[in-house]
Formats: sequence, C-alpha cells, structure tokens
Amino acid sequence: MREGTTLTDQISYRTDLAGVDWARLKAALGADDFDNGRSPEQLRVSFENSEFTVLAFQGDEVVGTARALSDGVCNAYVVDVWTQSPFRLRGIARTMMESLLSRLDGQHVYLFTDDCTGFYKKLGFQVQPVGLGQVMGRWLQRDA
Repeated sequence: MREGTTLTDQISYRTDLAGVDWARLKAALGADDFDNGRSPEQLRVSFENSEFTVLAFQGDEVVGTARALSDGVCNAYVVDVWTQSPFRLRGIARTMMESLLSRLDGQHVYLFTDDCTGFYKKLGFQVQPVGLGQVMGRWLQRDA
C-alpha cells in the first residue's frame, strides 16, 4: 500500500461481471462465513441472472458484492450484500447499496437480513414484520 493511502482508497466498483474469478470469490465467501453452499458455477449464474450487480474490488480481488433482482416496474429484492471482514466499516457496503438503489427508482425494494438492521435503517429501510419463504424441491438442486 502506498504511504498515505487506506484500504478504502484502493477500492474500485464495477457493475459488470467481466473477469470475476468465481472459485476465488466462493473461497473468500466461505472463509468469511458468508457461503450459502452455491458452487462457483451457481454463484456465477446467480449474479448473471440479476438485474443489477455491484462488486467492490481491491486490485483483481472481489472484496464486496451486492445484487438486485427486479421486475423493472415495482418490485425488487436485494441479496448477497457482503463486504470481506477486513474491509468492513469503511463505506464499501454503503457505496454498493447506494449504487443499486439508485437504479431501482419507483420500486418497492425488499431484503432479508439476520443482522446489520441498523445499517439498512440508515439507508432508509424499515422493518416489515411479515415475510414468508419456501424452498421448492431440494436446496440448490435443479433437474436439467
């Protein structure tokens, strides 16, 4: 690191997925206890099928992710908001979320989280007490 620079100074943001090393990203997620079991290929497909993505990079390493699923009209769902532990509390997640939210104008944006509710409240999210879910078939398994 250059003298006088911080980790945050070295962060760049991209909304495309070109050049992402999905196996390396999966390993980073696993090491940071943020891996939900997707294979590198499933991780790639998840991001490619998203309406919007934002990735934070330090050099060629992904150190933050966020993505939104959207119908493009009135409903969007934010998932996979992650910042690698050494980079947390430096504004990276805020920058990624602001980038996503700026592209979802006019839509009801929803997300589920087990923690960090204070962070999302600062971004304008409000607790909504009802949410239901169901896994269809076996988790992360699809017949071709």
